[in-house]
Amino acid sequence: MRLSYSALDSFQNCSLKYKFQNIDKLKEPKSKEAVFGTLVHGTLKFIHTPSLLQPKLEDALDYFSKNWNSDVFEDELEERSAFSMGVSMIQEYYKKNVIADYNIVDLESRFAVEIKNPKDGTSHVISGIIDRIDKTEDGYEIIDYKTTKKMPSQDKVDNDLQLSVYLNAFLARYPKEAERLDKVTVSLYYLKHGVKLSSTRTLQQLNDAKQLFLDVITEIEKGVFVPNVTPLCDWCGFQKICPMWKHKFKEERRIDSEEINAAIGDYINLKSAIASTKVQFAQLQEKINTYMEQEGVERVFSEEGIIAQTLRKTYKYDEKILREILEPLDKWESVLKVDGIALKNIMSVLSPGIRQDVERSRILDKESKSLTIKKK
Repeated sequence: MRLSYSALDSFQNCSLKYKFQNIDKLKEPKSKEAVFGTLVHGTLKFIHTPSLLQPKLEDALDYFSKNWNSDVFEDELEERSAFSMGVSMIQEYYKKNVIADYNIVDLESRFAVEIKNPKDGTSHVISGIIDRIDKTEDGYEIIDYKTTKKMPSQDKVDNDLQLSVYLNAFLARYPKEAERLDKVTVSLYYLKHGVKLSSTRTLQQLNDAKQLFLDVITEIEKGVFVPNVTPLCDWCGFQKICPMWKHKFKEERRIDSEEINAAIGDYINLKSAIASTKVQFAQLQEKINTYMEQEGVERVFSEEGIIAQTLRKTYKYDEKILREILEPLDKWESVLKVDGIALKNIMSVLSPGIRQDVERSRILDKESKSLTIKKK
């Protein structure tokens, strides 16, 4: 299997979106954020591409302006704000960087690294693109540009999976550098803030990154793709075919739309009203659940808001397996009563490999469905 970091990230956020993108090969319209980020990345490539005369700020702004796409923005105010932000990022970049000082090894470097599963001997490929590789005085620096508004903590950068993937790809190209990992820096450059957060990696972290890819590939090969509702849904182009959203776009219904809309509205109002009766509430709930089963959806919409059906799962841990994992580490005494709280207290001090072993010891205890309301 061939898997990129973005595809892995997509699977972890919503496995159904991964299926739409990578298995069904459905085209997703690019969001305005993606179009904006692509242009900023292209401008930085233009800035650092070796030439007799390094581009000046005016040249970079001219490139940015000529390649600007106004079609993706909903209104003039939104477009003006985005364009201004891009200009500000480029200006800030020139203020904090002397372009001629960098020794660029490669820009937008494509890679395809083979990894093998030691359990069954199967081979897989991790692919992607590294924004920039620099030669430094005593080593190398791998840089990935970010146009997001939020900047993470240093701890998140120190454990960022994407940077570990890029470093593994770099070492496949320059294997001798594995002997002096402390001289290879990995960095995330947050252009909106004009801040570069840097880190290094250990061999263990790099091996953990490869293992995570193998674990995700194993999950993908199971063929189970479940939708996951998160804030990222607002930027997803597959809402019209997603079972969690398709009712919002459904034009033809087999049952009376006025009846179900009235039921949804009544349900939401009764849920929030102190004087609602349990009998009427249960009847409406049954009607909505029946409709959801009939239509094969887990979310329904009306003018009053959204009702979502959620499946709650609780897990317990196999005490025998857990003891075999934790006792050699002198951690068993901390969780003589096997529960999530006790485990959470010690998980942070365990290695990634041990944490994965602990998670694999989870077994489903029980599950239940409930409806949640989001008012407009």
